[in-house]
Amino acid sequence: MALHRTIISASILSVTADDERDMADVDTRREYGGGGGFRQNGGGGRAYGGNKRKRGREDDDVEQGRPDRRPRHSEAPPGTRLRRALLEIGDDPLRLPQEAAQNAAKLATENYEDEYVRDTFCTVALKLAVEQPFKIPMIAGVIQYANADNSEVAKDIISKAASQLQEYLDGGHWRELKLVLRLIACLSPLYEEDGVLPVLDELFNRAVDLQTASQEDAVGLELVKVILLTIPYLLAANGDAALQQAASELLARTDIIASAQNPLEPLVDPYPDANSPDEKPMACASVISLLQRQLQDEESNGWPLKCIPRVYDPSFKQANTNGDAPEETKSDEEAKPTPKHAFPTITVPSTVNPGPKALFPEIYFSLYADQEIESVPPTSSISACLLRDAILDTINILDFNRNATARFLNDIDCYWAPDTFVKRSTAFDKLRDMPSGKSTWKPEDVAIDAIFSQIFQLPTPEHRLVYYHSLITESCKISPGAIAPSLGRAIRFLFRGVDSMDMELAFRFMDWFGHHLSNFEFRWKWAEWIPELDLSALSPKKAFIIGTLEKEIQLSFAKRVRDTLPADYHPLIPPSKENEIPEFKYNDDTTPYAKEGREMLQMLRKKAAEDEIQTVLNTVQQQALAHGTPDPLVPSTDIYMTSILSIGSKSLSHVLSTIDRCKERLLAVGAQSELARRQIITSVVNFWSDHLGTAVNIIDKLLNYTIVTPMSVIQWTLQDRMDRGRALASLLAYELVSITMFKVTNRVRQVLRERNNMALPYEQRQQIDEALPRERQGMRDLFAAIEDAVAGVAAGAQDEMVERYEDGDQEAEMVKMWGQKWLRVWRRKAAVEEAVVGELVIGPLEEPVVLPEAVAEVEAEDDMDQVA
Repeated sequence: MALHRTIISASILSVTADDERDMADVDTRREYGGGGGFRQNGGGGRAYGGNKRKRGREDDDVEQGRPDRRPRHSEAPPGTRLRRALLEIGDDPLRLPQEAAQNAAKLATENYEDEYVRDTFCTVALKLAVEQPFKIPMIAGVIQYANADNSEVAKDIISKAASQLQEYLDGGHWRELKLVLRLIACLSPLYEEDGVLPVLDELFNRAVDLQTASQEDAVGLELVKVILLTIPYLLAANGDAALQQAASELLARTDIIASAQNPLEPLVDPYPDANSPDEKPMACASVISLLQRQLQDEESNGWPLKCIPRVYDPSFKQANTNGDAPEETKSDEEAKPTPKHAFPTITVPSTVNPGPKALFPEIYFSLYADQEIESVPPTSSISACLLRDAILDTINILDFNRNATARFLNDIDCYWAPDTFVKRSTAFDKLRDMPSGKSTWKPEDVAIDAIFSQIFQLPTPEHRLVYYHSLITESCKISPGAIAPSLGRAIRFLFRGVDSMDMELAFRFMDWFGHHLSNFEFRWKWAEWIPELDLSALSPKKAFIIGTLEKEIQLSFAKRVRDTLPADYHPLIPPSKENEIPEFKYNDDTTPYAKEGREMLQMLRKKAAEDEIQTVLNTVQQQALAHGTPDPLVPSTDIYMTSILSIGSKSLSHVLSTIDRCKERLLAVGAQSELARRQIITSVVNFWSDHLGTAVNIIDKLLNYTIVTPMSVIQWTLQDRMDRGRALASLLAYELVSITMFKVTNRVRQVLRERNNMALPYEQRQQIDEALPRERQGMRDLFAAIEDAVAGVAAGAQDEMVERYEDGDQEAEMVKMWGQKWLRVWRRKAAVEEAVVGELVIGPLEEPVVLPEAVAEVEAEDDMDQVA
């Protein structure tokens, strides 16, 4: 469901149109000689030439002590002030949240008869709940303060929140359901009955039904996760003993689902290559099993829930404007009873809508947790999951503005209970000196930890990886002194565990690391990893270093990157990489068909006629037949494609323009010979052998033109260039297969979306439905081709692997390890696509709903028509 981001955009900018008007009305000029403005020619003035304004009566009034009679700016209307108060609640670390909540509540209650105020309060409060989850306890506090003076405020909010909750529940929008349910739970003291507990009970019953039907079900897990994340906020808002007992009983029931391992969990394990759980760099527990244990610990300790802020405090009284304590009155001493409200009716559907997104088990990924010094909450603390959940929701909801999201993450200590974190920018070494019992959790570490959990989320993160990259970059810019040391510890932690890391995650780490260094002048302490340079190129650590340097060169220049490295790394960046434009190999007379190659280059540059070009190609084919070449189209295609690449070597736009001009001949070549089609790929990679990132980009465009096919790219990568399995350790192989499969799977998903697009005519949707099985089978054939190619390597049974390797059994074992890594990754990706587009998931084509014909209504004659 689309969110109304315009409301939050105003909060992000922190200045509304009314704010700008108010600021314009306030005279903030400094006294520079005389009046404001630029100081010039010995005086101030509003213009560059000094103050030219004539002296008037107003000046005399001011000098003689008489009040200024000029009209001052008027105060913004209450609806605007209320809107601003709600949007900015909790943002000021120097202001108590109780004070901010009371002021907002006072604005609402005193002006609630104003329709704009009513609409503003309900709309902004509910939108804040689903767009800025940090502020849910504070919004609940505002509603509770307002309820004490005007119960209609809470009544309206509860009614509208329940309506939204029902809508999210029916549509399977689980995040929004969780957040609105959290707001309703935070208002627990206002209900006459049991409040949200019956809703949680019904959600659990549906989860049991789903888990009983299929052990691999993930929707039931999501429902249990919603329940477990609602209980802490419910009990923090209402410490009633009966409510705690009911929550404990519900917690005992959820244990049967939360503690059982889902069969899909091994697919999303970030460290599957560890020999035992003890060897893993982190615990890698599922989120719901972690939540279950944490809540059980909280229950045994009496539900302290220390990190959740308690904003509503009926005994809190604001100080007067002069700073004195408020005077106690007789009415203050007599506590007024809190108005109660009937809990709205919420119906949990008997058949749960799985929602628009495929769900998978979620692993708790943390770089800093459970270490000697606790810079983040330990996994045994409920704070770990509560903080992580709110941060991730904020990150993934506010993806439309990375700068604002980074500012929210920088200020997370404002939105939680006091003393949850240490002071910002506290050095890691100083955490050892913190007094016993004091928190040592660094807000910077908690935020960075959450961002990395999204970069390393399997099977896929919610947004494109570059968004999470940019969040880390913006966080560094906001607070470089605090974030940089945290990142250093994260990088070292990840590098130490890269051997047992899932291969896809290792390449994500490589991608982020190269991107991040390019934003900060490629600075890193490379000397720490010099010992790893002696390892085999098949070692995951050595492969990571090689791939990262390749990424850096793609984002900069080889010479610049080399200058940032110690001399030990220089052999990894040979001088040939400094040539931005590769040499045309046919300039060397020793190259076969050199003469014809140079002729072809000149013809393409002059845009010669197709007949002349064909004459040269025929000459090459005749010579190839004479030399016994099995397919004469291969050398002629190499000459043609290499000439195209040489002409377009100045930039990607140049090569695309040339390919577009020669597209028809390239398409015809591929149709005549599969070997010639794969030769096109070979020519691209050989020409750009020192800049493989450029080669990948060009092959990506050739796929768009259908000059090369997805199967030809897979076969070229995993058959022609397998090199007895060694190629599986290269960045080139992974990127080529990844971009190819992304295009194919994305195409199938697009077809499925159009098939289910009820806005299209039914006949058109039927045609798309008939095309879907063909597209899906093509995708399955590609996955099968990948699995067949790498399964042989994983088992050590590929034909070329029967021979002994140069480095003996150790190299053979490393190659088998890479085969196993590839096999695991692509089996997971195939399973994910089946969960999205498989026959068992999508169901039959939905027919359009036939609406009864509307009876035309006779318009009543307007009374004015009767006037003569």
